[in-house]
Amino acid sequence: MTSTKGSSEVHDEEKVATSCDEQPVALARETSELPPGYFKSASFIGTMFAAQSAWAAGVGSFALAAPLLGTINQDIGPNPQIAWVALAYTLPLAVFQTLMGRLSDLFGRRYFFIAGSLLSFVGCIVCATAKDVPALIGGTVLLGVAAAAQMSVTFAVGELVPMKHRFLANAFVFIGVIPFVGIGPAISYAFVLRTSVGWRGCYYLIAAINGFSLICWICFYFPPTFHMIHGSTSKLQVAKRFDYVGLVLFLGGFLILLMGISWGGVVYPWNSPNVIATVVVGGVAMIAFGLWEAFAKLEAPMIPIHLFRNGPWVALVFLCALSASVYYAFSIVWPQMVFGLYTDDLYYGGWLACLVGAGTNIGQMLSSLGRHIGKQKWQLVISMIISTATLGAAACVTTTNKNVVAGLVTVGCFFTGYLDSIGLAMVGICIDNQRDIGSAVGIAGTVRGGVATIATAIYTSILANEMAKNTPSMVGPAVIEAGLPESSVPDFIAGVSQTGDFSEVAGVNETIIAAGSDAFNWATVYTYRMVFYSTLAFSILSIILAFLSPNVDKLMTEDVAATLHGGNVKAGGAKEEEEKN
Repeated sequence: MTSTKGSSEVHDEEKVATSCDEQPVALARETSELPPGYFKSASFIGTMFAAQSAWAAGVGSFALAAPLLGTINQDIGPNPQIAWVALAYTLPLAVFQTLMGRLSDLFGRRYFFIAGSLLSFVGCIVCATAKDVPALIGGTVLLGVAAAAQMSVTFAVGELVPMKHRFLANAFVFIGVIPFVGIGPAISYAFVLRTSVGWRGCYYLIAAINGFSLICWICFYFPPTFHMIHGSTSKLQVAKRFDYVGLVLFLGGFLILLMGISWGGVVYPWNSPNVIATVVVGGVAMIAFGLWEAFAKLEAPMIPIHLFRNGPWVALVFLCALSASVYYAFSIVWPQMVFGLYTDDLYYGGWLACLVGAGTNIGQMLSSLGRHIGKQKWQLVISMIISTATLGAAACVTTTNKNVVAGLVTVGCFFTGYLDSIGLAMVGICIDNQRDIGSAVGIAGTVRGGVATIATAIYTSILANEMAKNTPSMVGPAVIEAGLPESSVPDFIAGVSQTGDFSEVAGVNETIIAAGSDAFNWATVYTYRMVFYSTLAFSILSIILAFLSPNVDKLMTEDVAATLHGGNVKAGGAKEEEEKN
């Protein structure tokens, strides 16, 4: 078993989980040992484009639809279950990334990525042709499961390039999401405002990208096969050893836990039995899963538990999760702020709402420069400090300083994206054995999804609670002072915050409407200030984790963890055995 660190030490779990009757074919090589022109070959280039387009489709399948959920609900609804569309994507994405990484480590990667693009293509067609909200939710579930594979491509391309070029490989993948993360809201609103297909065009576009990705995976992606990994051990033998108890506890427990957290304040009140029961049951199941993985004697555990004995790796995983939560939260909060404070124009507002994604995306792409700068740990620390300072400073928001706040948010998200890309590459680098890269990055993706779900719930709760508190306390006194009867205040507040219609408000006039609207704007300002202040709690913890993260400078070598091969090339003596299985 090879290790890119060159260490002969192998953890006991690894020995058992990958045991076989004969020595596996060596997977790792030095760059100098690769065939001439390897990185210019059709297989390598085709694989890189397969990964880039898969990542783009995985992100875009929800990023384009998210700003349009209200519009979609008006078209095929209205249905109060529209909130389930977001949950139907985020929950399976978070839960299945660990499973995707672990199973592809054990059984080989090729068919998992092919299946991901195929399933996403089917999900897009279901969503594009949906006649009602339940059908849209069903299609989005398929997209969420598929995205777990599509957004795992960072370890697939990372293991194919020299360790020192993994940052560059990630940056190439992130280029593909410019239309969806960078300017996604603008494209979404353009489909609605300027095409006959409307919101359905978003799904048709992603379906086409999935088709391209699927063709590239099938034609060009031939990573190490099962028997190159395991020698003469059969798939049935590995399947028999797999940890199915851990699988059930993890999938069931984590899904239920995240569902309860996601429900809170959106689908059900936080103190409802539905939320409390799911959070408690999910939490207990996850505790049981942790104890099972730690103390049961497992041949092929659901997760390689030794990863969690690597303190710097754990710090890095949670750092990536917390930094990503800033993007996920502000991708929701910032568009609401744009249309709540600055404009009613969908087209202009759509472009302004792009700043969170554009800043993040540019940071991800420019992270490739990190390899030449070196000292990645300190890049993480500096990026997190700047992101904390700028996003915290955005609490200076008023009704008239749009440009200042937009600049601060963009800079903060730029450094968040820069950190995110470097951190994701490092998660797969600073492990003891590159045979676990899928599990390591998959776990990071799951933790990231879980933390982002919790952070988003916190941000949206703060937003709702502060708005509920500030609106009556500021609008009420302002309209009463302007001459509105006190009995009409509840109707006025409903008009200014929900309907925009004051025709049924007794005693209202233009002066009162102007005074109330101005007060409501300031109530909105103070609400968003509190949201920006709340980022400091996550950001300060992230700075601490950045200091605890590893420095991978010594690992920036020419080692390649896995290599592509021709479609008919098998491990010695393994072709017939693979055909039998």
